[in-house]
Amino acid sequence: MSENTQSPRKPRVAVVFGGRSSEHAISVVTAGAVLSAIDRDKYDVLPIGITTDGRWALTADAPERMAIADRALPNVADLAESGEGGVVLSVDPANREVVLTEPGAVPKALGEVDVVFPMLHGPYGEDGTLQGLLELSGVPYVGAGVLASAVGQDKEYMKRVFVSFGLPVGPYEVIRPREWEQNPAAARKKIVEFAADHGWPLFVKPARGGSSMGITKVDDLSGLDEAIEEARRHDPKILVESLLRGREIECGVLEFEDGPRASVPAEIPPVTDHDFYDFEAKYIDSASGIVPAPIGDEATAEIQRLAVAAYEAVSCEGLVRADFFLTEDGEFVINEINTMPGFTPISMYPRMWQASGVDYSELVDRLIQAALTRSTGLR
Repeated sequence: MSENTQSPRKPRVAVVFGGRSSEHAISVVTAGAVLSAIDRDKYDVLPIGITTDGRWALTADAPERMAIADRALPNVADLAESGEGGVVLSVDPANREVVLTEPGAVPKALGEVDVVFPMLHGPYGEDGTLQGLLELSGVPYVGAGVLASAVGQDKEYMKRVFVSFGLPVGPYEVIRPREWEQNPAAARKKIVEFAADHGWPLFVKPARGGSSMGITKVDDLSGLDEAIEEARRHDPKILVESLLRGREIECGVLEFEDGPRASVPAEIPPVTDHDFYDFEAKYIDSASGIVPAPIGDEATAEIQRLAVAAYEAVSCEGLVRADFFLTEDGEFVINEINTMPGFTPISMYPRMWQASGVDYSELVDRLIQAALTRSTGLR
């Protein structure tokens, strides 16, 4: 809540979305769903979009315009109400007022913000950068803090943290920017040796990407360079993973008053029209998961334990979606966590919680309330 606890005004929630990453459009879609679900009798809402070039803009509170329509992806620029100016958030913790600036005009105060709901995916938003700004501003926010957001975005360091906490991860290799730029032959050789140990196909992906963007399934050496360049369009650091044969299982973690709890898990069935569960399968063709996953009580309890353990290992807050493989040997291997997962009503995270007894509106409200009760700073 705001510092003046006697104020009769409703808490103001700034929903921040869009951003500079390749997941800009998915962020807009997700924010539209959240804006539709926020109880306007309980909260005031301030929609703020970040354009692909980084400008913060006041946007229309129009969730119906923020959906994928006929395969066309929405963007903040089309939603912005301000012209060449932008929204400015104070970095003075004693002043939570948001200001709208326009060239040649007197800055216009938009009021104080009590909590930010950052619906940003990928770099420059989900990776600790926005969280750091909000910490400096003294504004509470939904979701993971600076460290957890950064670790949750970088798949290499995420896996290193998991290993240090005894969580099972699959084989992987990393190609850093300097390796590929200065000696691509040596980098290529490292991947070939990795494939000799673990077999083809391999998955080449941006180390700090999401929504399956920039990922290529590589069946042999001939497709490797093209896959690396595709991944590097999104991130100069590349992650190479071996194929894990088994079932894709996901589990949601949500912060409750007594600590994090895990949802019922979901299974992502094999996709028939795609090589793997890629961007189009997730968002355009609406590949549907099975909730709850038909894996039995013992396996369900184990994946719930591992999901909460991953949440705790990375020091997450608020929410996480943990993605696993259930291998042919019956073992769970954690692939990654997502500190701000897809959040439309048909996304897997809300569907898992719906099946666990927490509907979409309650889920949004619970996350806002948890953020309002947390302070910024060391905790």
